[in-house]
Amino acid sequence: MTDSLPHQAGPPDGSRTPAEDRRHVIRRRSLTLLIIVLLIGIPAGYLVISANQSRDSGREKEAKYAATGMTEGWPSKLQRRIYEVPVPVPSDEVAYYETNNWKTSRLYVQFETTGAGLDAFLAGLDVDRDSLERDKIAISDRAQQVTGWEFGGSGAWWGLVNEQRDPAPTQDVVVNMDNPDYPMVYVVSRTVP
Repeated sequence: MTDSLPHQAGPPDGSRTPAEDRRHVIRRRSLTLLIIVLLIGIPAGYLVISANQSRDSGREKEAKYAATGMTEGWPSKLQRRIYEVPVPVPSDEVAYYETNNWKTSRLYVQFETTGAGLDAFLAGLDVDRDSLERDKIAISDRAQQVTGWEFGGSGAWWGLVNEQRDPAPTQDVVVNMDNPDYPMVYVVSRTVP
């Protein structure tokens, strides 16, 4: 009275699948390992590189905003546009410093340029050389202390104040014309945010 369970018929003789050989097993496992490494390794490598770039960028910004005096180099294009300080090309000894507070933002810029560069700079301010007044030190004592500029003593000092209506910035300009071929230009541009 025992029922026998049906048995599944086995494959016919000769159609039996052979077991995987060792070489095939190694190749399959190697391929699987390679896929896992690529799926995990590439994103992990990207994260490491991205983190390092982010950290370096933060350090550069921290150094830039921690500056407490003139920084050698050109102000950014955005700064030059906001403060309307068209530093001409060619210019040497370019340095700048920016201060911001709730009341007034200022960009201090200095550069040495050519006679044609001075004309281009003044034209960018919508003025010309006739607007410069001899022995006029248009930059305040306070601004001189902030930047370390000194305009005393003998020298061919020329200056102007390019006053504009808000929100356009006002520029105080002093030019040292001791060497008229390569005048040194000092600018303080201030704007009310």
